Amino acid sequence: MAAIGYCRVSHLSQDYASQEARLRAHGCEIVRAEKVSGKSREGRDELASILEFIREGDELVCVRLDRLGRSTRDVLNLVHELQAKGASLRILEPAFSTNEGTGMMLVTVLGMVAEMERQFLAERQKVGIEAAKKRGVYKGRKASVPVNRIQEMKAAGHRPSAIAKELGISRMSVHRALKNQQANLAIDYLPDTQSLS
Repeated sequence: MAAIGYCRVSHLSQDYASQEARLRAHGCEIVRAEKVSGKSREGRDELASILEFIREGDELVCVRLDRLGRSTRDVLNLVHELQAKGASLRILEPAFSTNEGTGMMLVTVLGMVAEMERQFLAERQKVGIEAAKKRGVYKGRKASVPVNRIQEMKAAGHRPSAIAKELGISRMSVHRALKNQQANLAIDYLPDTQSLS
């Protein structure tokens, strides 16, 4: 049986070192980590990789359930996928496992709490943004992905996975930035229909 650790933070400026240390102290020899939002499973390549390779008897270990996800449905679907493979989920804080009788109940309850917390946070953020707009100090969200750097590295022949690793972002973010660049180029080359008529 292998204990496979998964840690996640939402922003590039955050650090998952403390999560990784706890997972290794628990006995996880393999620890996958990523900097990506937990509101959905989109763009979470490391988690997808774990789910692809986890085997019967293995255990996916997270420090807290909200590191696995902030959507109750996503978390329950993840647990279902693990169970279908004969694997289980262990959370260190508060400590429980889906192998235990109360594990599924705790997954459901804590998943709902994480989702509510995300909704409350989004609502408070919206109120704060509206207040900042009224004061004339809202500048908008800073770009979280260095699009220009991604384009430079791609032009220099780097593969998306190497770019993601170098910049500390997900491969999905790299692909999205490159796709947006191609879409913008296509728009630039569209003929001006007014001048044709």
